[in-house]
Amino acid sequence: MTDETPPIPETLAQYLTENQDPEQVARIYEKVSQLLTRGEQVIYIAVQKALTYDPTPEIVVLTNRRFMHYQQNLMGSAKFTDYIWRELKEAKLEEGVMRATLTLFAANGETLRVDNLVKEQARRLYAIAQEMEENVREELRLRAMEEKRAEAGGVYLPGMMGGVGAGSTAAPADEPLQALSKLKQLMEAGLISAEEFEAKKKEILARL
Repeated sequence: MTDETPPIPETLAQYLTENQDPEQVARIYEKVSQLLTRGEQVIYIAVQKALTYDPTPEIVVLTNRRFMHYQQNLMGSAKFTDYIWRELKEAKLEEGVMRATLTLFAANGETLRVDNLVKEQARRLYAIAQEMEENVREELRLRAMEEKRAEAGGVYLPGMMGGVGAGSTAAPADEPLQALSKLKQLMEAGLISAEEFEAKKKEILARL
């Protein structure tokens, strides 16, 4: 018998690109996999790395729908905190000499701060958070335009240049396809529900 650590599965290799602790990544991936909803996928995993030995590092897991924060302690218990992306309004990155700190501000006023992150991991977390924040802004913009169209008596279809109303000309054939593609992206990112996707899909297909 040997005390060698078993090899990390190839499926986890994509989460070990910025000096993450392989054992911590494997452990958290197993736990998180049991919490994922239908269509939800893990995008990135970051593991806190203090300058001194820490057997219970904090871990951040990003999925296409949520920001998840995992805190464990020496007694064996752990705490999961998660936010869907539309609940987060801002991300802030601070880099020190050796490590970096990521702070997220939730729409309800809560603040989540994770320090002692490897700089490369913190930068990836920040970049992904910025991308998701941009997706949320786009969703809100589309919804606002749709509401205005509805108030004006027209119908706005996401991804199209304008709605169809009295006196309007027919949209090019490729615009409905673009609208469907945009709708699917929003659903996969967790920004609209499956029900909202199907409802909008029916509206678009009805006009073909």
